[in-house]
Amino acid sequence: MSFTVAIIGRPNVGKSTLFNRLVGQKLALVDDLPGVTRDRREGEARLGDLDFTIIDTAGLDEGAKGSLTARMQEQTETAIAQADALFFVIDARAGLTPTDRAFADFARRANKPVLLVANKSEGKHGDAGAMEAFALGLGDPIQVSAEHGEGMGELYDALSQIMPEPAEDEADDDEPMSEEEAAKRPIRVAIVGRPNAGKSTLINHLLGEERLLTSPEAGTTRDSIAVEINWKGRDFRVFDTAGLRRRSRIEEKLEKLSVADALRAVRFAEVVVLMMDTQNKFEEQDLRIADLIEREGRAVVLAVNKWDLMESKGGGAISNLRRDADHWLPQLKGVHVVAVSGLMGEGIDRLMTAIQEAYAIWNRRVPTSALNRWFEQAIQANPPPAVSGRRLKLNYITQTKARPPSFVLFCSRADAVPQSYLRYLTNSMRETFELPGTPVRITLREKANPFAHKRKRLS
Repeated sequence: MSFTVAIIGRPNVGKSTLFNRLVGQKLALVDDLPGVTRDRREGEARLGDLDFTIIDTAGLDEGAKGSLTARMQEQTETAIAQADALFFVIDARAGLTPTDRAFADFARRANKPVLLVANKSEGKHGDAGAMEAFALGLGDPIQVSAEHGEGMGELYDALSQIMPEPAEDEADDDEPMSEEEAAKRPIRVAIVGRPNAGKSTLINHLLGEERLLTSPEAGTTRDSIAVEINWKGRDFRVFDTAGLRRRSRIEEKLEKLSVADALRAVRFAEVVVLMMDTQNKFEEQDLRIADLIEREGRAVVLAVNKWDLMESKGGGAISNLRRDADHWLPQLKGVHVVAVSGLMGEGIDRLMTAIQEAYAIWNRRVPTSALNRWFEQAIQANPPPAVSGRRLKLNYITQTKARPPSFVLFCSRADAVPQSYLRYLTNSMRETFELPGTPVRITLREKANPFAHKRKRLS
């Protein structure tokens, strides 16, 4: 079992910077503004030859019961309960504060090994603050600079003394993954949408716990948080993301970072669930997000949330949703549309089934023989138009890869093939090979002309 360390401390002492340093990636958002981190974030860390799980937490702060600040602290307390050890981080440049002293007692009561980390100790500016840290009674402070990577050797020495020796069966974990294991690996799912569409509420219902902070106030989620979910024997890695507003409305630097983090989650996902509010569905921003997902080549599922607020829920309402989806998103014709209520749990089974079906379609390969039989019939039914008085010749088509289904069409004069004809081929292919809702890529490639060198000689 992995050894787990939680990073705790008051706001703006560099916890997320240390988290990013240990995981080797810029996963957590970092800004000079205090209180950037709200949800707890987990990552696989490595320090020298030590492998462990690291948890980044919100800054310890006092707040009224039920407030967002109080619920952020509850998330931190949960992380402390799950951890085997704690990194208590202070700002060596600022020195000790009353908040540091109060929460040092909090860390001590956790009854777990605590390493006192005096961050921002680069140069000599942090020496005085680090010396003050002895007064906390948490042992010798380890002077580090998470931003510049200084002091990691001292942190390694201290951590290696409290970590258990790895078990023999865990020490050698470099065997390649078999095909069967690869097929069972978690499906990566990103939940995206406009602010306050109910993304975090839905994931909390899937988990059966208040894992992610929720609030009626838009913009509660900032980081893209990954959680592991097992649904009826199938594993999923689900990313909660910040709400995506129109670019013209994004002014604050922190929101720009949150949006960039959400877009990165889309790029690394396999299936993207676009959540819309049932009261304001298929708005311009929803269509922009759907177009972005299609351009990134990800499998798509549309989830219309807050369905419990709908007065009429008959079969006609669902049919209307599907018809609206095909009208507004012709590039994703046949996309799965699911009505859900993240708060009440309605439609969750249908949503998870739709995600698995979209994933299977996204991975589909079409046999070459069947593909070219369809291709001949499609050309006979609707021949390509003549351009500038010259006939276009389409030779054959082949699938080059899946994820998403991608094809190469060999033809003459590739630059002259109209986009309308490519859309015809794409829609026909969707219907024939049952590829609804997934991005389909058709790349045009000109077949080599064997007489081109003779033409050059004559000229």
